[in-house]
Formats: sequence, C-alpha cells, structure tokens
Amino acid sequence: MYVAIAGNIGSGKTTLTEILTKRYGAKAYYEESDNPYIGDFYNNMSRWAFQLQIAFLGSRIGQTVEMLSSADKNIFQDRTIYEDAHIFASNLHEMGLMTSRDFTTYMRIFDLTTHLIPKPDVLIYLRASIPTLVEQIKRRGRAYEMNIDEEYLSRLNDKYEYWINNVYQGEVLIIDKDTDDFVVDSRVVDSICDRLEKIVASKK
Repeated sequence: MYVAIAGNIGSGKTTLTEILTKRYGAKAYYEESDNPYIGDFYNNMSRWAFQLQIAFLGSRIGQTVEMLSSADKNIFQDRTIYEDAHIFASNLHEMGLMTSRDFTTYMRIFDLTTHLIPKPDVLIYLRASIPTLVEQIKRRGRAYEMNIDEEYLSRLNDKYEYWINNVYQGEVLIIDKDTDDFVVDSRVVDSICDRLEKIVASKK
C-alpha cells in the first residue's frame, strides 16, 4: 500500500504521516525540511523561486529512487512530486516570481521524472481554510514561515482545489482539517483508516 499525503503549508501532512505510519507499522518518507534555499525564498521569492523548486525536485527524485528499491509493503509519503510542479512551481510562475524560461526548464525535468514514478494507491488530501493553516503555522513556529503571506496561502489553496478536481487522476481521500482534527480525536484517525482500507480493498 503506497499512500501519499497532500496539502497546503501547515495542513498537517507530517503529523498525519507520523500517525498513520505508527498505526500500520509502515515506512515514512518525509518532505525535506532543510532545503538550503527556503529561508532566502521567503525573504525574496522572485530571486530564489527556481532554485528552491529545483532543490525540492531533486530531493523528491532521490526519495522516489529509494521508495522504488524499498522492500516495505506499506509506504506513506509526506507530499508528492506532483504538488511540487502543479501547485508550487505553477503558482510561482503565475505570480511572476518564476520566469517562463525557468518554469519551462523545471517542467521538462519534472515530465521526464514522472514517467519513472509509481502513482500512489491512494492520495489523502488535507483540505484546510486559511485561518486553520495560519494557526498551525504559528503553532509549529518555524522562523522561515512566519512571513508567509495569507494571499500566497490562498492562491495555493485554489491551486490544490483545481488540481484535485480537474488534474489529478487517481484515488483521492479528502480530509477536512477544519472539522476533522486527527491530532486531538482518535476517532477521526479510525475513520480515516477505515476509508483508506476500503479504497485499497476495492482496487484488489
């Protein structure tokens, strides 16, 4: 069972990955949190957008190679390579923070890579409103995230909704983080697992 967890900054992807990994005794693959460009990016997005996204893409490719060679039956991945391209890089390009030349180069590398990547059996999408995202970003207190603009988060939310509803082709399990708090209510975790197992079972 290969499950990927998608969602905006602060939606709770890492936390849910940890919870489900423990529940299933699975292998977790987390998003790189020490990207060498991330602090510079949040201070000057147009200067560092391309470098940031290329660094994330390279990290994701390396992670995928490791996943492909893994003997683990159950794998949970914190964010996907698809989000890097269709959400973050695309948004930066539309905002004028990544040039068309850089975006074209990025997408060429992305397109080559995706032919080597297995699609998740299930994609869990964590949907969350801007107030929820802002609250969780402040709560975890990462210094480089303190200057994230709410309009930027809102644009990403719009991108996620479009991607989930119109682009991504695969099984999707949607969790509303505004109402279903899997951190404080174990019943929500039970419900997520029940829904997840039903989807996986239906594909066999």
